[in-house]
Amino acid sequence: MQPAIQVADAIPSEVQAGVTAGLRAANAALVGPSGYVALATWASDSADGMLFGGLIGYTAWGWLYIERLWVAEAQRGTGLGGRLIAAAETEAVRRGCQNAWIDTFNPAALRLYLSRGYLVFGALPDFPPGHTRSFLHKSLKYNRLPRARSG
Repeated sequence: MQPAIQVADAIPSEVQAGVTAGLRAANAALVGPSGYVALATWASDSADGMLFGGLIGYTAWGWLYIERLWVAEAQRGTGLGGRLIAAAETEAVRRGCQNAWIDTFNPAALRLYLSRGYLVFGALPDFPPGHTRSFLHKSLKYNRLPRARSG
């Protein structure tokens, strides 16, 4: 019997769970467990909880992946984005990560990542149309504080 292919613009929860579990099992069999742990950093007003910016990503296989980074318009250019990234990198190093990666098609975000030591390793022109999606990585091996030398 040939399985039926279905297409939808809303993902049923059982399909999401089944595909995720199947892929995790296949990847674990191939390269070992990922050690996936979600990671978020954000900045908010302690009085009213207003969100000024945030980063969402995860750590897996010794890598930090920054999936989303957003900074409110009024906070752009203040260094908040860099501080959110630094906090995520610090946590990733604490979790044993040695590398990080991110992608963007926003020229301002690209400049931010480059200024934080990320290097472009690939690009897709016209994704989305009129823009280039850049893929960047960074070694976190040197994010550790140097040990004091004695003598």
